[in-house]
Amino acid sequence: MSWLDDALGDELDDEPEFDESDVRVRPNPKANRPRTKRRPAHEDATIARVLGVDRGRYTVLVDEDTPDERPVTAARARELHRTPIVTGDRARVVGDTSGEEGTLARIVGIEERTSLLRRSADDTDQVERVIVANADQMLIVVAAADPEPRPRLVDRYLVAALDAGIRPLMVVTKTDLADPGPFLEHFDGLEDLRVFRSSPAETPIDLIGEALVGHSTVFVGHSGVGKSTLVNALVPSARRATGHVNEVTGRGRHTSSSTVSLRYQGPAGSGWVIDTPGVRSFGLGHVDPANILTAYRDLAEVAEECPRGCTHLPDAPDCALNEAVAEERLPAARVDSLQRLLATFKDRTDY
Repeated sequence: MSWLDDALGDELDDEPEFDESDVRVRPNPKANRPRTKRRPAHEDATIARVLGVDRGRYTVLVDEDTPDERPVTAARARELHRTPIVTGDRARVVGDTSGEEGTLARIVGIEERTSLLRRSADDTDQVERVIVANADQMLIVVAAADPEPRPRLVDRYLVAALDAGIRPLMVVTKTDLADPGPFLEHFDGLEDLRVFRSSPAETPIDLIGEALVGHSTVFVGHSGVGKSTLVNALVPSARRATGHVNEVTGRGRHTSSSTVSLRYQGPAGSGWVIDTPGVRSFGLGHVDPANILTAYRDLAEVAEECPRGCTHLPDAPDCALNEAVAEERLPAARVDSLQRLLATFKDRTDY
């Protein structure tokens, strides 16, 4: 063996042995933890009522109905992604819930909802817009005149309420300007619809307030019908902006720009008033028409005798409801109310 072989042999003997554990790991300059899909359970979260939303910040009520009750400003936690958070939700809140100025809590979850009031842009739009959660009543505010009442819009409110399992109520304002009788005849068939009549000289605030006690009631109505005025009368601290009706167009001006939940406190107890912006349209693209018929329990039993696929409209062949009206076994006004609601789906082809 040559001197060169001896030198190379000595050098190879000095070479260290490597395995997988010797792979160099690049250092983490930011010293942050590796990403994981595991999320904290937030077992210490507080349940709070969402009162309103304003530019990505949520006002929630913590420790509701206790001496420590207080409003808290909160932001949406990143893990909620695009989960909708709306007025009336019961939110799980963590972080600083002291409510002190400059503090910010986080909403990390939403409790199961008991109801969900929704609308779509139009009847062909399947994308729903959530208006309010966990309401059990809807108070429809409509004017007897100035602006003129719109029965079809009221029909749509009723459809949305019945679809969500929410009990409808109605207040007719400005009864000093016109007799609301002819308008209310359209809804004679809705036996469970309670109607209040109101005028500047006689507003039944106490009676309306009694109907709100123990309930979460969402107020809806066309712009200019006096909805904000009614809310201010029921909740004086609300200070909701009021407007007027345009003398040229006969339309009201939008004054409420956001949905907000307000506590009603009256002689008989308390409840929640959820005021919504006035709307001129109410799409029903998300509604299943079958839910409307089930709301009329007595009519649904008769409708079981209808042929399959029956629309239950006045021109529907062999419709058991129409036959029952002709034979005076059902009141015509009640069937007409149902048919008016179902007529809003006449051109729908997705059910």
